Amino acid sequence: MDFDDFFKARIDALHAEGRYRVFADLERRCGSFPRAYDHRIGAEVTVWCSNDYLGMGQHPLVLAAMAEELRGSGAGAGGTRNISGTSHAHVLLERELAALHGSEAALVFTSGFVANEAALSTLAASMPGMVVLSDQMNHASMIAGIRHSGAEKLIFRHNDPDDLARLLASLPAARPKLVCFESVYSMDGDIAPIAELCDVAERFGAMTYLDEVHAVGLYGPHGGGIAERDGVAHRLTVIQGTLAKAFGVMGGYVAGSALMCDFLRGHAPGFIFTSAMPPLLAAGARAAVRHLRESQTERAAHQERVATVKRRLAEAGLPVKANQSHIVPVMIGDAAHCRLASDLLLREHQIYVQPINYPTVPRGTERLRLTPTPLHSDADIGHLVEALAQIWQQLDLCKVA
Repeated sequence: MDFDDFFKARIDALHAEGRYRVFADLERRCGSFPRAYDHRIGAEVTVWCSNDYLGMGQHPLVLAAMAEELRGSGAGAGGTRNISGTSHAHVLLERELAALHGSEAALVFTSGFVANEAALSTLAASMPGMVVLSDQMNHASMIAGIRHSGAEKLIFRHNDPDDLARLLASLPAARPKLVCFESVYSMDGDIAPIAELCDVAERFGAMTYLDEVHAVGLYGPHGGGIAERDGVAHRLTVIQGTLAKAFGVMGGYVAGSALMCDFLRGHAPGFIFTSAMPPLLAAGARAAVRHLRESQTERAAHQERVATVKRRLAEAGLPVKANQSHIVPVMIGDAAHCRLASDLLLREHQIYVQPINYPTVPRGTERLRLTPTPLHSDADIGHLVEALAQIWQQLDLCKVA
């Protein structure tokens, strides 16, 4: 077999479908967010699709904490936490995360994807007869963890407690069950009915696993996510989050009982056999979490900017998918047009928005996914709306009637 021919054919297919992914060669410049220098076009661009939702990646408290830890501990962790990598910065971060979610303990992983894959695969594989009930729109990292576990999987309709109840009722009462879902779904921006899903899970004696990666830092009086906002965090067996989005650094974690976290620490290969997060990242993440537990300024400004962008897009007749979160999906419905719109925004208007195509979203639902931050100005918003309106006319794309 000619392996290069195989690779080329698959890449050519991506090009033909308009789904070939091009990395943006961006240079973030501290103090200038959401501006970045794009080395492809040799110009400064405004970034409208960053998951650094609050701009915490450049916050002075975060930078100072990382610089201090770098000078004190050096660059790396020295290995896995079980052997040589646990530092006091990890311990302090896990205490901070447990406090954020009102849980007994937390366990930090190197990324949100690793946290989901390691925790779900270990929980589901370790309990004899476990069946996992997964929302049909769950993230690829959750799907990977469930698949890796080898446990039986049942999929319930998206955000549908009645369908979950139907599936749970079909299972033996004594069989261990794990219900997995997200709070904010990152592509459509819809929010799960967490309380209702917990009602159903509790009725059938099932554990619950909530992915809050697109909500921690952004919702709740202390940034604990949708579960904190809705007053239901105590009802969840596991809350999983990330440190790479609203907290602006890197890493993932799970929070829950001390026994559950200790079990994962001793059984999850994705934790045991990988090098630990560098202490400087742990220190920066802790500074971000501590700040956002107390400050409402960033969350309030974020919500105002999101509302303003949605209102301005709607006034321009642009097709924004309605939701109650901070995600702003501008629907196109065609992969090639989605890529072209993104290219035109970049090259003619110095606006960077990555196209979202299959397999991230279903075919026919391709979109531009906007993520306003507190640091986008009124002028930035005006420029974005004008550019999008011009491109919609240029490409003869559908607008709202």
